Amino acid sequence: MRKFKTTIVVRIDDINYGGHMGNDRYLTFFHEARLRFFKVLGFSEMDIGDGTSLTQAEAFISYKAEVFSGDRLEIGVFIDQISGLRFRVMYEMTRESDKKIVAHGYTLMVGFDYQLRKAKKIPQVFKQKVEAYAGDIVNENP
Repeated sequence: MRKFKTTIVVRIDDINYGGHMGNDRYLTFFHEARLRFFKVLGFSEMDIGDGTSLTQAEAFISYKAEVFSGDRLEIGVFIDQISGLRFRVMYEMTRESDKKIVAHGYTLMVGFDYQLRKAKKIPQVFKQKVEAYAGDIVNENP
């Protein structure tokens, strides 16, 4: 299985009063990595095919090490499950300087129709592109 990979540099405004990256910023970095991945596939969160958008239903983060301003973080992204209305996006965040995994987690994304305000099935075209990219079910540095 091939993973998408992208690099994000930690800025001073990502740092909290404890002198390390704030816990909320990890989810923001996951979000940015997911957007970059979708762009490589030719999609956005507002259009994954057939007029289907996305909404986030769940998030999980496991913090493994402190992160500091100036750290370059490589974020690996892949989709491990697509079923019906939803799919799970997995993330692994590694500090480039020491190759240490600093966090990992997932977000559960649900197909959504914002005009009707209801869940919508994940389109086949999205599934096909994800599978073609991954070689099975998801890598690239934009």
